[in-house]
Amino acid sequence: MTDTTAPETTAPETTATSSPAPSRRALIGWGGAGLALGAAVAGGAVAMTRTGDDVDPAGATTGAAVEFHGTHQAGIATPVQDRLHFAAFDVKTDDRAEFVQMMKDWTAAARRMTAGQAVGGGAYGGLAEAPPDDTGEALGLKPSRLTLTIGFGPSFFEKFGLGGKRPDALVDLPPFPGDNLDKSRTGGDLCVQACADDPQVAVHAIRNLARIGFGKVAIRWSQLGFGKTSSTTPDAQTPRNLMGFKDGTRNIAGTETDRLKKFVWVGDGDGPGWMTGGSYLVARRIRMNIETWDRTSLQEQEDVFGRDKGEGAPVGKAKEHDTPFLKAMKPDAHVRLAHPDSNGGITILRRGYSFTDGTDGLGRLDAGLFFLAYQRDPRKGFIPLQRKLSASDALNEYIQHVGSAVFAVPPGVRDKDDWWGRTLLSEEA
Repeated sequence: MTDTTAPETTAPETTATSSPAPSRRALIGWGGAGLALGAAVAGGAVAMTRTGDDVDPAGATTGAAVEFHGTHQAGIATPVQDRLHFAAFDVKTDDRAEFVQMMKDWTAAARRMTAGQAVGGGAYGGLAEAPPDDTGEALGLKPSRLTLTIGFGPSFFEKFGLGGKRPDALVDLPPFPGDNLDKSRTGGDLCVQACADDPQVAVHAIRNLARIGFGKVAIRWSQLGFGKTSSTTPDAQTPRNLMGFKDGTRNIAGTETDRLKKFVWVGDGDGPGWMTGGSYLVARRIRMNIETWDRTSLQEQEDVFGRDKGEGAPVGKAKEHDTPFLKAMKPDAHVRLAHPDSNGGITILRRGYSFTDGTDGLGRLDAGLFFLAYQRDPRKGFIPLQRKLSASDALNEYIQHVGSAVFAVPPGVRDKDDWWGRTLLSEEA
């Protein structure tokens, strides 16, 4: 829950269409069909929204598809969708060739699902004796701006003799004051972030990737999210978190290419070449003490954040986007401590979501923020920022970090012949 980024600017609208040829169902099922299904998606014309440096908020109301291919993976600078299904996986196979084939199969499936098409040969109409290639719950639904973003955790590089390719920037996150991490919600060899405007579309995507990966990977933990808590689209209304405050007022805009290059995308010379054009993702499950917060006075709530609850204006200012006068805030106010001017310019790109996962057995909501932050180097982004916040932030009385993970997110899939992780995993890499 950090106010760490620059004001947003307006994103232009760009669309494209395609009419790929129909697919065929592999007689032996999905597992042997990965290369054949790496071709263009089946079906009629689908509106596509550009990603990466060329983002587009169109499609939020049309259900349009987001272009899967690009220099950077979609789901980072892409306009933030309404829903999230995030999954961390453990690798179960020690066969590198088998894992590489799974990544190719995953890429082919992602290519189709993000275009609004069924996986492989679909959910029906094939061999009655074989399971369908697609689970079927997204049949008839629009693409809903589905994006799928993959990353590799520190533990992944212990697999397949890849230790020498682990980037120096992919450090294990240190313990922070106040952490109460649940091991069952922490870590993971790899992750997939599925964002969409329809929750069923996002869940369908993770479900089908997990099914394709059966025996090779297994879900370690997952998180559903709703009500985006930050925006990369500058003309959109700033979302509110479950504490009722506008969050991410100064988030990086998807059109701020200079700031994305400076703070988000890994550049030439930053580390191993396979990460150029990628980013680093920190995921934190932050439990909110909702019941305590709800009994706190309005004045104290506003003092904790350093903003008013109605407009979202900084202390002493009238409008949300007015430049804050940090010294007018209490020394431990969240905005004052998290602001780039208080941290040598530290800036991250946030894509967090709210969550509610029932109750904790004591009648208290298990609710809070699933914090997602992309940056060029966690050692210069999240880690120093969180060290400061965890030590002094007044908000700590009302929150607790209970889950944590960090991932290296490789560059985007360039074209129909490319696949997730190729720059790391191919024999030529």
